[in-house]
Amino acid sequence: MARYGPLYLRGLWTTVSLVLVSFVLGALLSIPIAFGRMSKKAIPRGLSFAFVYFFRGTPLIAQIFLVYYGFGEFRGFFESIGLWWFFREAWYCAIFAISLNSAAYQAEILRGAIQSVARGQWEGARSLGLSPVLIFWKVILPQAMIVALRPYANEIILMIKASAIVAIITVYDLFGETRRAYSRTFDFQTYIWAALFYLAIVEVLRNLTAVAEKRLIRHLKR
Repeated sequence: MARYGPLYLRGLWTTVSLVLVSFVLGALLSIPIAFGRMSKKAIPRGLSFAFVYFFRGTPLIAQIFLVYYGFGEFRGFFESIGLWWFFREAWYCAIFAISLNSAAYQAEILRGAIQSVARGQWEGARSLGLSPVLIFWKVILPQAMIVALRPYANEIILMIKASAIVAIITVYDLFGETRRAYSRTFDFQTYIWAALFYLAIVEVLRNLTAVAEKRLIRHLKR
């Protein structure tokens, strides 16, 4: 551990960075998808459903391979539009694929949370003359976030564990650095240390979620 500690820390930072960036990008993308799923119009509802169905129904590793290896077949096209710098890098491909995958799951979390808010909240806000945008941001979304907090935390935990597969496309995250350390030492303890790091991350996130949830629902206990 003393010899490969810096490698573990570098891999840990890569894992945390990858998950956080992908989660934020997925969250932004999930908003229009969630509204598309709730739309009364067939086209946005159908497109949103197809997106969610594909990315939730296929393995993440297949999606990463599709982006990293599949898009490489269209190198000429991406060079012509100035995007090859993005798709030639394993790091960007990993973020791209994981963000899309997370967006599908987050869209369903957000949709369920919004629909869990009582209809009377919408009607009461409308009776006060609030605009639909203001109703959503000031009335509906804060209540929906209370419901969605734990599902979002679970999504981050799943992303942390699933991110280990990016080592296959040469992104040296925590698991990638662990594989490299094992290839040099053939010491199985390297994987035990990696497992402990993953457990520590999950435990920290679980406790942060519990603290945040207590703060968000403290007014309900009065």
